[in-house]
Order: sequence, then structure tokens, then C-alpha cells
Amino acid sequence: MKQLFKTAAFYAVLGLLLGVFYREFTKFNAFTGTTAIGFLHVHTLVLGMFLFLLLIVVEKNFQITQAKAFKPFMYIYNSGLLLTIFMMIVRGIPQVLSLTLNRGADAAISGVAGIGHILLAVGLFLLFKALYQRIIE
Repeated sequence: MKQLFKTAAFYAVLGLLLGVFYREFTKFNAFTGTTAIGFLHVHTLVLGMFLFLLLIVVEKNFQITQAKAFKPFMYIYNSGLLLTIFMMIVRGIPQVLSLTLNRGADAAISGVAGIGHILLAVGLFLLFKALYQRIIE
């Protein structure tokens, strides 16, 4: 349960810092449009902090951390979330700075972000598998 709390706290701090980064970076660059970094705050808080806070309640009732699939979930899901967050930053900074990316760079950013999303999906599958394992036991 302590690991879940620490993970939730990490994403809470990261989400708040990313919200400040978005506000200050766009203000400093006089940017008023829509950018990927504008969604970092909410994504990090919901997919990170809130999910792991919810898992604390699930752990209390089902001891989900005892399931075989839970440890792989933690590694894969967190890797996917951090990669997705990083790629949102990589996508958003050029948007704010009005930089035009060549097709190769644009495709590379989209491809790596896609890998992050795939890791998130696999992680969620493992979470459901772990929960199911604990429910049937």
C-alpha cells in the first residue's frame, strides 16, 4: 500500500509542476493557442495520481498487489505513462515556440507517443487481470 501511495504522490507533484510549467512557459512565450502541454496537468493527475489513489482502496479490499500480474502492471503502466507525458512535452514545446517539424520528426514523435499509449493499454489489461485474479481467489 505504501508503494501505491508513493506512486500517487509522485504523480501529484509531477502533475502540479507540469501545470505550472504550462502556465509559465506559455505566458513567457505569449502563446494563446492550444498545445499538447496544456493537457499534461490533467493527464498526469487522472492517469497517475487518481488511478493510484483508487488502487489504494482496491488494495484494502482485494490485496491486488498480491496478484502475479500486479508487478508487471506497475512497470509497464508507469513506463507507458511517463513516456506519454514526455512525448506530450516534446510535441507541445515546438507548438508553443511555433516551430515547424519536418515530416520525419513529426512521425517519430507520433510513433513514440503511440508506443507510450500501447504500454498504457497493456498496463491496464494487466491491472484488470490482477484484479480478476484476486476476485476469483
